[in-house]
Amino acid sequence: MAGLIVAALLLGWLSGHVLFFLWLFTTGYLIAHLLRIRRLERWLSSGAGPPPHGGSGVWGEVFYQLQRMRQHHWRRKRTVTQYLQRFRELTAAMPDATVVLRTGGEIEWFNEAAGRMLGLRSPHDIGQRIANLVRHPVFIEHLRARHFTDPVEFPSPVNLDLVLSVSVVPYGQEQLLLVARDVTRLHRLERTRRDFVANVSHELRTPLTVLRGFVEMLEDGRENLTDEERRSLNLMDEQAKRMERIVNDLLLLSRLETDERPPRRGPVAVPALLELLNSEARAMSGTRHNIKFEVDAALSLRGGEDELRSAFTNLVSNAVRYTPEGGNIRIRWYADAQGAYFQVRDTGMGIAAHHIPRLTERFYRVDVARSRQTGGTGLGLAIVKHVLERHEAQLHVESTVGRGSVFTCHFPVSLVVRA
Repeated sequence: MAGLIVAALLLGWLSGHVLFFLWLFTTGYLIAHLLRIRRLERWLSSGAGPPPHGGSGVWGEVFYQLQRMRQHHWRRKRTVTQYLQRFRELTAAMPDATVVLRTGGEIEWFNEAAGRMLGLRSPHDIGQRIANLVRHPVFIEHLRARHFTDPVEFPSPVNLDLVLSVSVVPYGQEQLLLVARDVTRLHRLERTRRDFVANVSHELRTPLTVLRGFVEMLEDGRENLTDEERRSLNLMDEQAKRMERIVNDLLLLSRLETDERPPRRGPVAVPALLELLNSEARAMSGTRHNIKFEVDAALSLRGGEDELRSAFTNLVSNAVRYTPEGGNIRIRWYADAQGAYFQVRDTGMGIAAHHIPRLTERFYRVDVARSRQTGGTGLGLAIVKHVLERHEAQLHVESTVGRGSVFTCHFPVSLVVRA
């Protein structure tokens, strides 16, 4: 470039037209740049082929660097394409339905299993809102509430015999991943288990009734029995009563599990119910405990009275059973802006933290020997859990080993009735 400028000045000086030759040089220089820019634009537009010859200097470096960038882009694109192909093969092989959603619920992509389980069609349903295609009320409410911590279960929209467990997971930038799993077999096994428990419990009632009858008949002649025979008779009576309690609890639990209808939401006079429960608790305790009831006399609930009575009775009887003699038991019935609360606080032995998540499982016992000694069935808290679920309520447990436990039933504001 410096040589060309010197040549233009020399020719201009010799001819006496310096400005003309400088203009001529500048024009030629710009035309050369425009030609290279044009070649560059054509090469970028074509998207393929080797780069045009850019000559030496800056333009040669520009074409070289652009070629390197394009090759790097191609390699990245090939890698992403391979990953995408593997992802599609993986999701196509998955037995679970997988759907990628935008935050508004619009479908971006789904696998073949989603077509079989949810009835989605490709490409017609791409861009459609999932709530317009899967219309089950439970699923629509789950999406509306946006509480994606727990899965929801409902029948498949294309096969009512198929039960799906659907989880929604937020990820990326305002995207959702929907995964639907076929849990029909688990539901059938659970139904079989419930039917078995219910049938066995019903069948046990008859022989238990006969056994209790013979025990009562033998007790009428107790004065003619030896001390050993009286001890045996007492043991038979205690075990028959315990079996009867287990059967009754199993039947109640089975009914709560299988009854899909919500409980009748009639007014329940909880203060009167707790007054009766107070008498029962004191009779059960005798004088071994200091029992205190604090009841809001103007506070009632809408719900099933029999179910609520069973739940409250189980919590209070557990406190009486597992609180040592001389301990304190405090029962409260109160409300605040968040709802109503039934709380049982005791100064018993307490429960270790690792036991608390499993307390509401059937037949789960923290101390098996102590539970049998006190006459527990291992079903009380399972019954409490199901009763509260049917009333849209929650059970909260706080406990410290050696200091006691607090069981709190929290009922929503919608069930609270004020006198």
